[in-house]
Amino acid sequence: MARKKRQWLLVTGLLLVVVIAVTAAIGMRYYRYLYHSTVASSPGDKIIHIATGSGIDQLVDTLLSRQLIEDEKAFRWVAEMKKYDSNIKPGRYRVPAGLNNDALVNLLRSGKQEPVQLIVQEVRTLPELALLFARQLEPDSAAFMHVFQEHEKVKEWGFNDTTIMTMFLPNTYEFYWNTSAGGTLERMYKEYDRFWTRERDNKAAAQGLNRREVYTLASIVYAETKKKDEAATIAGVYLNRINRKMPLEADPTLIFAKGDFTIRRVLNEDKLVDSPYNTYRNLGLPPGPINMPPIAWIDAVLNAAQHDYIFFCAREDFSGYHNFAATLSEHNRNAARYRHALNQRRIYR
Repeated sequence: MARKKRQWLLVTGLLLVVVIAVTAAIGMRYYRYLYHSTVASSPGDKIIHIATGSGIDQLVDTLLSRQLIEDEKAFRWVAEMKKYDSNIKPGRYRVPAGLNNDALVNLLRSGKQEPVQLIVQEVRTLPELALLFARQLEPDSAAFMHVFQEHEKVKEWGFNDTTIMTMFLPNTYEFYWNTSAGGTLERMYKEYDRFWTRERDNKAAAQGLNRREVYTLASIVYAETKKKDEAATIAGVYLNRINRKMPLEADPTLIFAKGDFTIRRVLNEDKLVDSPYNTYRNLGLPPGPINMPPIAWIDAVLNAAQHDYIFFCAREDFSGYHNFAATLSEHNRNAARYRHALNQRRIYR
């Protein structure tokens, strides 16, 4: 009897040891799943993009390609336990080095994105602007072109296909990467409306211009000069011509109309181009801007210099500055010197 009891105790003890060992092994396995470092190799933070509509398979592919998980099975288990596998949140995320699966899933599940510093800079056309946005945010250029042309609020805000560019101001803006094309447009309108303070609106009205006309004129001034200290003077020339009912005769508008931005010398034949942007043949401002002028050039139009000049011509020293004139005879002398300098440098087009 005592012998059987000893045998029973021995078997029970062995079973208990086995259960404890198995339990410990399972526990260690799940502990490793949760808390073992997931980053496979390279140190430092990494940025990942999770596309809208992604499932767990697409996410795992992304994490593996960026070497952010070592054990796919372990990550999937943690994601399932935390119910993240059925609730993937799109966006742009910064993943610090050395995160474990638990911390990684918590980060991605939180939806706490790393914002994009969206740089809006000089472009000439809407397709270029759409591509600029698409390179920095999730929607593609076709989605941006669609909202530029078809968004229901574009007309409500007073824009059309040729003036919508005047809504965009060059600057750096903080965005979430997965912001929709429509959401991006609405955010940019808020920035536009914030920019046009009562003071700026009053200055525009004093010049006899509205917001879109100020922007359009600023784009011409910017095409004429990259010298900030000269922008207000050139703006004054164009305003003088507008007030005197004279054609602007702005060479950059001809280049824009022809769509050939390699032109360095405008010829008489260019002045015949049939386009509403031809300011030699059409009185007043063109229907829309020819580029995206910096804010300083918009303010240069609003604070245009007051003078009697109605002509200007690039200086013959190619410094980027201009000679100004109040009379045609004086302008012709300036232009002759510049043409001579072009010929000497063999710039014929």
